[in-house]
Amino acid sequence: MIRRFTAAQPWLSTAARLFLAGVFIWAGWPKLVHSDGTVLSVRAFKLVPEPLVVPFAYALPMVELAVALLLIAGLFTRVSAVITAVMMVVFIGGIASAWARGLKIECGCFGNTGSLVTDPVPGFIRDLLRDSGFLLVALFLARWPRSVAAVDRFLVLPPAPARV
Repeated sequence: MIRRFTAAQPWLSTAARLFLAGVFIWAGWPKLVHSDGTVLSVRAFKLVPEPLVVPFAYALPMVELAVALLLIAGLFTRVSAVITAVMMVVFIGGIASAWARGLKIECGCFGNTGSLVTDPVPGFIRDLLRDSGFLLVALFLARWPRSVAAVDRFLVLPPAPARV
């Protein structure tokens, strides 16, 4: 069983890398193109201080797309996976917070406008389950970052200095 996993692991990690990159492209591009809607979504969550709403709303899709490019290239894969996991934890926390505070908004995860919805609970549950799944994939990739067709394989980093 372990031998099979060892043989399949680089391919599973490649699939995880490309899957997460696709998710971030799918999520980041509409936010970048429709930045006004992104600002509305960020504001609707009422978690970011008002002076930081616009900078946060403009930075978020750029970070998502930058991480997607790193994942596609397989460059700094473990770091990219950890950043992805941290972002998923933040997104899960934001959605859970909105639900706990009784906000009736769309999550804005894939470019929505933060508009009001009549019954957000099914949406919040779906969003939490989806992002939890993404978190598990990111944690898998952070644990096993070695993958096929990754730039990481060609990087030759200097050895760590010996400790005295």
